[in-house]
Amino acid sequence: MLRNLLGIKRKRDMDECEAKELLRVLKELLQTYDVDHRFTAEDICQMHKLWLGGIYAWAGKTRQVNISKGNFTFAMSSQIPNLLKQLEDGPLKKYTPCRYTENDEVIHALSVVHTELVLIHPFREGNGRIARTLAVLMGLQAGLPPLDFDGIRGKKKLEYFAAVQAGMNYNYLPMEQVFKAVISRTLRAGRNRK
Repeated sequence: MLRNLLGIKRKRDMDECEAKELLRVLKELLQTYDVDHRFTAEDICQMHKLWLGGIYAWAGKTRQVNISKGNFTFAMSSQIPNLLKQLEDGPLKKYTPCRYTENDEVIHALSVVHTELVLIHPFREGNGRIARTLAVLMGLQAGLPPLDFDGIRGKKKLEYFAAVQAGMNYNYLPMEQVFKAVISRTLRAGRNRK
């Protein structure tokens, strides 16, 4: 449990608090960024701060510690500023605004940006959720409804982690399969609600 501004000690309570704040901030971000916005590294840090600023003192600031998940080590903390600059000058500049009309182009854009951001893992907490939030905003730019990531569980979650790791070699095909399934699920759920 990371030290927080609210004195929360139980993981379950923190998970609920972070989830509630993420819903709040997503509504705010929908009003902030329009379909023509080109996202920047500063935008990503600002999203993180808006989301977790009331919970963690370090929200919106890049991490100063090295972290890993299982046997996988994310980018070294000393490299994060440079890597965020590369993300901004490369994938963010190339793929945002995400105004593609072909589904394959949208899937590729989402996959590259998402994978690269997760590999950088710029924050102590909330990297995947910020990357998914950015994917939702990019998807909206492309005319998609808000993406539904709830299907990434169990075996699908393992496939997602493998897709992130494949990005170390600039292989985005596994992440494209993940996003293809996310978009399909999102569109199917939308049709079922009608």
